[in-house]
Amino acid sequence: MSNQKIQIFDTTLRDGEQVPGCKLNTAEKVDVARRLEALGVDIIEAGFPISSPGDFESVEAIAEVVKDSIVCGLSRAVEKDIVTAADSLKRARRPRIHTGIGTSESHIKFKLNSTPERIIERAVAAVSLAKRYVEDVEFYAEDAGRTDNEFLARVCEEVIKAGATVLNIPDTTGYCLPEEYGAKIKYLKENVTGVHKTHLSTHCHNDLGMATANSIAGVINGATQIECTINGIGERAGNTALEEVVMVLKQHPYLQKTTNVDTRQLNAISKYVSDTMRVPVQPNKAIVGANAFAHSSGIHQDGVIKKRETYEIIDPKEVGVDHSSIVLTARSGRAALAYRMKNIGYELTRDELDIVYKSFLEVADAKKEVADEDLHEIADFAPKLAV
Repeated sequence: MSNQKIQIFDTTLRDGEQVPGCKLNTAEKVDVARRLEALGVDIIEAGFPISSPGDFESVEAIAEVVKDSIVCGLSRAVEKDIVTAADSLKRARRPRIHTGIGTSESHIKFKLNSTPERIIERAVAAVSLAKRYVEDVEFYAEDAGRTDNEFLARVCEEVIKAGATVLNIPDTTGYCLPEEYGAKIKYLKENVTGVHKTHLSTHCHNDLGMATANSIAGVINGATQIECTINGIGERAGNTALEEVVMVLKQHPYLQKTTNVDTRQLNAISKYVSDTMRVPVQPNKAIVGANAFAHSSGIHQDGVIKKRETYEIIDPKEVGVDHSSIVLTARSGRAALAYRMKNIGYELTRDELDIVYKSFLEVADAKKEVADEDLHEIADFAPKLAV
C-alpha cells in the first residue's frame, strides 16, 4: 500500500500571530510566507482580512507572491467578512476562503444566542457565498471538540452540499483526549454523506498539552489535513506544532502517512519565526528546542557516543541540526570527557583520563556547564598530556 499524503495547513500568520506581542508587518509576513512555501507547506493561512486594513494588505501581498502553496484567508460566517476575504485573494494563483461558525451547545447558546437550525442555515449561506468567489472553500465548525457528534455530522453534510471542499474540525479549547478526538473524526468519516469528496482537517489547541497527540489521532482515523504552526505558537497555550506532527509521521512509517515538508529546513524556520515574532523557543521543545539533541547524563552520553540511535530516534541532520551535543556537567562520565577532549585535540590514555577527570569534576561542581576553554585550562595543569 502506498503512503497517503497528508496536507499541511500552516496558520502561523493567522492563529500564530494572535499571540500578544507577535504582530508582524506586511514585509515580515511575506518573508515568512515565502519560507513556508519553500518548506513545502501545502496551505498558508495568510491572515484574517476583515480584521484590519493591515491584515488585508498582508493577505493581498502574500497572495501575489506565493505560487505553489494554496493561500487562505479566514472569515466568519458573515457576508462582509467573506467578500473582503475574496477581495484580498484576487491575485492568488490557488485561493481558498476559510469560513465557519461555532457549533457547540455553549457557542450556540451563549456566544451566538442562536439555535441549531439557524446555525446550519448560516453555515450553508456562508459556504454558498464563498463558493461564488473561489472553488476551494474550507468550513470550520468552531468548538467541534465539544460539539455533539450527531449534530456536527448534520452541519458537515449540509455544508458539503453547499460546496465545501474541506471540513475543519477544531478542538478549539484543547479539551479533547486523543481517543475522543480520533473517535470524532472516525464518526464523521463513517456518517457524513459526501465526506469522501472533502478533506477532513484537524485544528487542535494545546491547552492540556495534547494538540500533537490529538492531531495524529485524527489522521489515524481519517483526517487528511493537519492545521498547525511553527513552534506551536498560537492563542493561549498554542496550536499543534508543525515540526512535531511532521516528524511523528516521518518517524512512524507504519502509519503510511507522508507530507511534502522538507524537514531539513525545520530548525532554520523555527529560529527565524522565533526571532521575527520575538517568542523564544523553550529549550526542551521537541524537535527544535536547544536541548532536543543535547545530552548531559553520563549514561546517555556514553550510549550516544557508541551509537547515536541508543538515545536519539531522530538523526539531527534530518531537521537541520549539524550534530548532537555532548554537554559536560557534573553528571558527565569519562566517556563524554574523553570524547570532548579528543574534539579539541587531546588523545588521552586511560591513566591520563583518570587524572583529568578528577580535575574536571572539581570544575563541574563549581559551574553549570564545562566549556572547551575550561578543558584547555584543565589540560594545561595536567602533566604530560598527549596532544
